[in-house]
This record gives sequence, structure tokens and C-alpha cells, in this order.
Amino acid sequence: MKFQVLSLIGHAPHPLTGELPSAADRLEQVLAVGEAAERLGFDAYAIGERHAGPFLSSSPSVVLGALAARTSRIRLLTGVTVVAILDPVRVAEDYATLDQISRGRIELVVGKGAEAGHFDLFGLDEKRQWDLQREKYELLRRLWTEEGVDWKGEFRPALRNVTTLPRPYAGAPRVWHGSATSLDSPELAARHGDPLFTANAVQPREAYARLIAHYREKFEEYGHDPRHARVAAGSGGLLIADTAERAVTRYKDLYEAKVRQSFRPDLEGKAGYNTPFRTIEDAIADGPQLIGSPGQIVDKILGYHEVYRHDLQSITVDAFGQSTAEQIETLERFAEEIAPVVRKEAPSTLWED
Repeated sequence: MKFQVLSLIGHAPHPLTGELPSAADRLEQVLAVGEAAERLGFDAYAIGERHAGPFLSSSPSVVLGALAARTSRIRLLTGVTVVAILDPVRVAEDYATLDQISRGRIELVVGKGAEAGHFDLFGLDEKRQWDLQREKYELLRRLWTEEGVDWKGEFRPALRNVTTLPRPYAGAPRVWHGSATSLDSPELAARHGDPLFTANAVQPREAYARLIAHYREKFEEYGHDPRHARVAAGSGGLLIADTAERAVTRYKDLYEAKVRQSFRPDLEGKAGYNTPFRTIEDAIADGPQLIGSPGQIVDKILGYHEVYRHDLQSITVDAFGQSTAEQIETLERFAEEIAPVVRKEAPSTLWED
């Protein structure tokens, strides 16, 4: 299995102390953790995209550009590029530029976004979100694989003989499809033979397993070799302690305060927003959160792998307001005590073929 570190660049007060770093310090923290992830042997580092709520990730291409300049090996992903609200021409230009700067290390995870409010912000009808997603992704795909594109659609002016520049570094970057609650993203990924990136962050395992099963079924129905159906999975935050008891003692107040802080009463009952795992004990036992001893976390990842058969596991170390030193310490423990065991038990040829 391969491993990725993801940051949505949350910028809310610390759930226990109320402290809030400056925007500049928070962004520098993300870059420092990205450098540490490369040094520790992680395979990828991802930056989310949010345009509503307490996040600093409205311009992921800028942050990834800074990461490209400060790293040399690690792959750089988005998590997700909210293509449904963006202009595909601009997406093609921005990320092909990043692909050139990083010499082919860029991959996109595209999606319609998991934050309520951004469709209104960009003057778009949320009811058309999947139509927007499909049309804009399919145009992006053509812009990266063709030159002299003629195109006409519903949501932007027509194009005639358009070749976006720069071209990608060595062919079109891989594009994953982010999937959290709907069958639409697995369907679109399967149709085009693309990989699927399941959020695996809020809901119970069965909800994500359903999306992945649909993807694999449709992938083969659309005529693609099922051996090429790649899957990645997220997680709801990583907290490591020597034992389960110490994890509860050390992190209970932090975890449960964060759940209260991020709760959205206006979205109560809507899948993919408020976690049903309100206590740390519930999260350890049944949630997608990776909390507990190294052995517990290994078992949970392998348990997901048994169901998902995923190639890439994404982890998040800044979900609970930890300091830069605490985040890097967590990455070190994961790299030393967890990753080697999982890699051995669940090998993957992703990025090797």
C-alpha cells in the first residue's frame, strides 16, 4: 500500500485552548509538514480545496506550487479539485503549469466538493452539481489529451481550435474521482476508466463500501480491465498513542471538543457532514478515524483494505489543531511503526507500473 498525507488547511481556533495561528503561520506549517512527509518516505502529499468555512485552501494550486519548490520526490495531489465550480480551461492551465514545475509529480482528485455554500458563492445552481461535474471534467480531460479542441457545452462558452498551454509534463496527469456520498462520482470514474478516491472520513464503512462496489462493477461493465481499477481511501484524522487506554486518556477531550466545534446543525441528517462517531470510544471502535495504538491502527487499515482493496491510504495529522512538532512526531511514528507492516501485508503496484 502507498501512503498520502492530506491537509484541508483548516483554520479554526484550537478546540480546547481557543488559540488561532495567523494565516501565514498556518500555511507555513502545511509546507513544513509536506517537507517532513517527503523525508519520512510518504508517497504523496495532498491539499484540499474549500471556498466556504474555516479553511485556507481556496487556492490549492498556489500551495502545491510552494510544495513543488520545497520537495523533489513526493507526488503532489489535490483533495479535491472542485471542478464543478471551476473553469476547466483554467484548471488545465494551472495544473499543467504545476506538472511542468514539479516534473510530472501532479495528480488531481476531482469532485463536486464537500462544503455546503460554494455553489452559491460562484453563482451556480447546486441542483445541477452533477451535470456541472460531468461536463467540466470531460472538457478538462479533452484539453489535456487533445490539441486544437473544438467543444460546445451548457455551462461555459464554446471553444474553437483551443490548445491550452503549457501542455502537461509527460502526458495527461492521472485524475482520480473523489467520492463521499453519491454513486455519481464512481459512475463517472468507471465510465472513463479512472481511479476512485473514497472519502472514508465521516460515515460508517458500509456506506463507502457500497460506492466502491458500484465503481468496480461499472468499471468492468464499461469494458475496462478490472485489474486497472485503482481505489484510494481517506480517513477521519490520525492520533497515535502507545495503547488504546492512553489514546483515550490523551485525546478524548480534544477529539470530542473538535466534534462539537465542527458540528453543523443546518446539515444534520445529511450524509457526509456531521460524524455519527461523537465519542472517542465510538471513533476507535467503528469510525474511519485512525486513533489508538500502532497495532490498532494497522488492524483498522487492513480491515478497510479487506473490504475496499485499496492501493492508497490517505492520513490527516492536522485535523485536531496539533502543533507542527506534534504533527511531524505523528508522521514519524506512522512511518516507523505502521506503514512498514501495512505495506508488507497489503502490497500495491500503484506508481510502479
